[in-house]
Amino acid sequence: MADKCARNIAKLTLGAATALLLFGIARPTPAFAQDVTYDVVIVNGRVMDPESGLDAVRNVGIGGGKIRAISSGALKGKQIIDAKGLVVSPGFIDLHQHGQDAENYAAKAHDGVTTALELEVGVADVDHWYGEREGKALINFGASVGHIPVRMAVMHDPGQLLPSADAAHREATPQEMEQILSLLEKGLQRGALAVGVGPAYTEAATNWEIVQVFRVAAKHHASCHIHIRAGAPNSAATPGHFPGFEEAIAAAAISGAPLHIVHIQSTGGPDVVHELQMISEARSRDMDVTTEAYPYTMGMTSIQAAFLDHKENEPDSYFAPMLWPATGEHLTRDAFLRYRKEGGMIILPSNTQENIDAAIESPLTMIASDGALFNGKGHPRTAGTYARVLGHYVREEKALDLMTALKKMTLMPAQRLEKRAPAFKDKGRIRVGADADITVFDASTVIDKATYEKPLQYSEGIPFVLVGGVPVVQDGKLVEGVFPGRGVRAPISQ
Repeated sequence: MADKCARNIAKLTLGAATALLLFGIARPTPAFAQDVTYDVVIVNGRVMDPESGLDAVRNVGIGGGKIRAISSGALKGKQIIDAKGLVVSPGFIDLHQHGQDAENYAAKAHDGVTTALELEVGVADVDHWYGEREGKALINFGASVGHIPVRMAVMHDPGQLLPSADAAHREATPQEMEQILSLLEKGLQRGALAVGVGPAYTEAATNWEIVQVFRVAAKHHASCHIHIRAGAPNSAATPGHFPGFEEAIAAAAISGAPLHIVHIQSTGGPDVVHELQMISEARSRDMDVTTEAYPYTMGMTSIQAAFLDHKENEPDSYFAPMLWPATGEHLTRDAFLRYRKEGGMIILPSNTQENIDAAIESPLTMIASDGALFNGKGHPRTAGTYARVLGHYVREEKALDLMTALKKMTLMPAQRLEKRAPAFKDKGRIRVGADADITVFDASTVIDKATYEKPLQYSEGIPFVLVGGVPVVQDGKLVEGVFPGRGVRAPISQ
């Protein structure tokens, strides 16, 4: 009997060893980890993982685009990155990035972003959009199917990113409504990450139309990333009135679709704190509601946006703070009306610093930039959002602790999307088996440098950024000729 037991134990031990060999080094023991030569090893860094709470000096071994080992012992690598005195964190995930080209990806990488997603506006043709970028991207990318671009396609609106004609100003006919919902359905079947919704820009869309959009999203367990009605109210707006917020909450409650309210620090106006409280209360009643914010008092949008209609009789003080990024000029009434006819992006006040701070510091909010650059022109949030949070809110103001800030930039965005797109279960974490999307930064020096006048100034204090284990920023400089970014999609069902 004893011999038989010994033989069985030997078989089990052999089986376990065989399994380790078959599965390579996906979950190596420390002994195996030290025997492997990894593609890249990050040594001596302060590894911070918001999911497990790990905050310790560790060495990280990377192979095949994945994190293969996290060890206090020495690891061997073909390439060694010395991160002594630096933080090693998951790469930042930006849920709200409109600029999706080489210029924007370079700015994002310098700001520590390894995955940039167009979820608010979204796209009409999911396959075409992903196909244009595959194999050509510095960082990871992804998109929602958007109610705005779909409505524009159906109504033949001539606008670019946002509508300027019928899609903004006319109710959909029953036939058009059927086409809109059909295209949204198709986009979700083709792996769109979410549904983008922007009633602030499609003001003629009825409440019923928005509910119908949410119903399509709910059918596919997709979150609705919504820019609520009323646009960006100024700081003098009367508090206590939030019909756009109520519309979004009602549509989510009726349909069962997950809800994500974009840039609450601007669209919340004087009611930011109230709306955050209501999100917390909705979550306590098992509603799936999340939100995001960026750390600037000014916003940027199309000057032809519907919520800027009928502003010609506003006082001169309404126009004076507005900035035309193409020229750097502050606007007058005449200039505002002239540029309205021409079209383009405008920078304008969005909220008070007090309300911005409340949004950034809330435990409910993720960090997302709402970024877009056009030939070096645009808003500093594109290039500076993440370094600004780390430099200003964490180090200078001590309004956030470092782990909380990292959670807002990494784990929380990944968790928002992972039920719909399981690929995100391997992003936003530093753990064995996770994607090797990693940002290495100096917590004592990291800071944004982009300004409203010079928005394409790269952030400082982020010397290394890896996407899929491939360095895209090394020693603070962009690595030329590498395109490790991959499209991240939900499973394709048709």
